Amino acid sequence: MAKGFYNVPIAVNEPVKSYAPGTPEREEVLAEYKKMYNSQADIPLYIGSEEIRTGKKVAMTSPHDHKHVTGHYYEADAALVTKAIDNALEAREKWANISWQQRAAIFLKAADLLAGPYRARMNAATMLAQSKNVMQAEIDAACEMIDFFRFNAQYMQDIYCEQPESSPGVWNRLDYRPLEGFVYAISPFNFTSIAANLPGAPVMMGNVSIWKPSDHQVYSAQIIVEMFKEAGLPDGVINVVYGDPKMISDVILARKEFAGLHFTGSSDVFKTLWKQIGENIFNYNTYPKIVGETGGKDFIWVHNSSDAKQVATAITRGSFEYQGQKCSASSRAYIPQSMWADVKKYLIQDVKDIKVGSPEDPSNFVNAVIHEGSFDKITSYIDRAKTSNEAEIIAGGGYDKSVGYYIDPTVIVTTNAKYETMVDELFGPVMTIFVYEDDKWEESFKLVDESTQYALTGAIFSTDRYIVEIATKALENAAGNFYINDKPTGAVVGQQPFGGGRASGTNDKAGSPLNLTRWTSPRTMKETFVAAKDFRYPFLGE
Repeated sequence: MAKGFYNVPIAVNEPVKSYAPGTPEREEVLAEYKKMYNSQADIPLYIGSEEIRTGKKVAMTSPHDHKHVTGHYYEADAALVTKAIDNALEAREKWANISWQQRAAIFLKAADLLAGPYRARMNAATMLAQSKNVMQAEIDAACEMIDFFRFNAQYMQDIYCEQPESSPGVWNRLDYRPLEGFVYAISPFNFTSIAANLPGAPVMMGNVSIWKPSDHQVYSAQIIVEMFKEAGLPDGVINVVYGDPKMISDVILARKEFAGLHFTGSSDVFKTLWKQIGENIFNYNTYPKIVGETGGKDFIWVHNSSDAKQVATAITRGSFEYQGQKCSASSRAYIPQSMWADVKKYLIQDVKDIKVGSPEDPSNFVNAVIHEGSFDKITSYIDRAKTSNEAEIIAGGGYDKSVGYYIDPTVIVTTNAKYETMVDELFGPVMTIFVYEDDKWEESFKLVDESTQYALTGAIFSTDRYIVEIATKALENAAGNFYINDKPTGAVVGQQPFGGGRASGTNDKAGSPLNLTRWTSPRTMKETFVAAKDFRYPFLGE
């Protein structure tokens, strides 16, 4: 038992390494990438202390080199999913009762392991299997994951320190219990850090998780598991299953012990799961916590007081980093007529300067989209834009999937503010621009706010503080992460907690105490030092 009030080390954001030519980190990660490329990963299911390999063996390939097999993973059947749940519930008995300092120490050790010996491996795996360039891998798979672990430990301490007031003769206390059951974590392909945080955040608060990674992120997920094991995470606290997502969800959501869903993915899938949970609500021991971050159709709105070069840079970075496969990526912009010529000039030049290719070459700014289905969807929009009388492609528009799923960064200009690429989430390197008349700047806010169902991220550009004030108020509900004179991507743990509303999710802000409190079931305790011996109150006197 604890015999003191302990403070975790104060969390600070992990410095981002430059990976400039000649730096040791660049040489190390490229050597690790080459080593992984030339080897074959064999990735089992992780249930308790067992590594399970089934008869369902699935090949993994790189998006930028889809004929090259990087290894295999194994799919679970319903019996193994059930086994994972049972094992997690058994592990919960000890994990829920371990002191919070021990849980913090595991994640703090994981952060140090990732900052040191695991950094090159985690980044190289993300580059190879998810087609991220070295800088995108560094800010995600290394720095953000480290930040999640360190800041969550500090937030956990802060939450536990938050206690109620006490009156004379009474001591009031608040006990932050883990949920009564298990948490189901479903993670996406696009952020390795999110993949670790979705099962990790509930576990930090004393819960156990069943983790279903994306089929396209299994490679780096396996390294996360190895890192957790080396950090001292007990067997069964996070059990990992791969396979048919509907089957896995059906088995998990049918269990009475299901206590929470931690999800990042598409809006439609999240709504389907929410509906399924609702249909099963009478079966559960408790009302499940449902936390989700889903889609986005993120905007950049520009006022004519802005700097055209800054706007073009924000569009280029915000739209085309990681091929636009960020929930926060900008994919629609509203530019005033008087600025458009300059913004267009700079933007076209930026796109011409972007190199597209394998992440093995660090000079490539854009790499491949994640799989053929995504490639086909995005290019179908590009093809329709090429023949539309409401759209014009002014930059990019090319694509090729013969070797990898490569799509050139593409800029579409439309005369219809509700054109399909201004409304639909494409999740690819496509930016659509609507040019509005300068004197209709206030009317354009309605287009920004009402054109889509999403409200994840957005940015405004203006040097006029009155305009900034008006825009901030007008777009109050249009984005959960709102940026002023900056691109709408790159949220940092501890600085810009991430999440949006409307069809973009429950806005529970990953990377903040708001998210961690969702994985607790608080218990209020009142202790009276001298109890009453007479039921009569003074007002009853004669």
